[in-house]
Amino acid sequence: MPSRPIYLTLLTGTLLAGPVGAQGGDGQALYRECIACHQIGPDSENSVGPHLNDLIGRLAAGVEGYPYSKAMSAAGAAGMVWTKDTLDAFLTNPMDMLPHTSMGYRGMPDPQDRATLIAFLATGPDDATAEATFNVAPEILALQGDLAYGEYLSGDCTACHARGTDDGIPSISGLSRDAFVTLMQAYKQGAVTHPVMTMMAGRLSNEEIAALAAYFESVD
Repeated sequence: MPSRPIYLTLLTGTLLAGPVGAQGGDGQALYRECIACHQIGPDSENSVGPHLNDLIGRLAAGVEGYPYSKAMSAAGAAGMVWTKDTLDAFLTNPMDMLPHTSMGYRGMPDPQDRATLIAFLATGPDDATAEATFNVAPEILALQGDLAYGEYLSGDCTACHARGTDDGIPSISGLSRDAFVTLMQAYKQGAVTHPVMTMMAGRLSNEEIAALAAYFESVD
């Protein structure tokens, strides 16, 4: 049975043509650095990373059901709450503030950029931008990947995304099939870019992505 489409908030040049400081404008542009792993806005779900709705005031590791790293879980157990100050420190250099976090992000060095992004995270996309989405075609989501073939192909993924590690690269084991396909298609179609992931996704056919998705969904 075809899976329902997953939508990721994306940003187009048209939507970002407003003046600097317009609601959501700069913040939405900066959010492109987050979108490969985190959803925000109506109907958002956990993906590679937890959803970012209602982030300000949330306890670290506070989204029920998301498999946080040991480092993030420990921070939450110690009472760390996401405030504008803690987010600013984390976004400056996640691995410096929280060693062994699984968020593989190098950080945002410019303090004004961080402040703008945090303001966006505090409010989310406004009505004018909420419909800017990346929609994976239903026929692509409906592909039933061959699990055995996905296991055969998985070596290139597990070389970096090793299962059960806390070395700063997120595990993709157990990631839902729809989430995996959506993320890889976002890289493949150039909606989001990353020097390694864009190359890897571009080399894979839709059928190979579906096979990998089937395999990683099956792995605990």
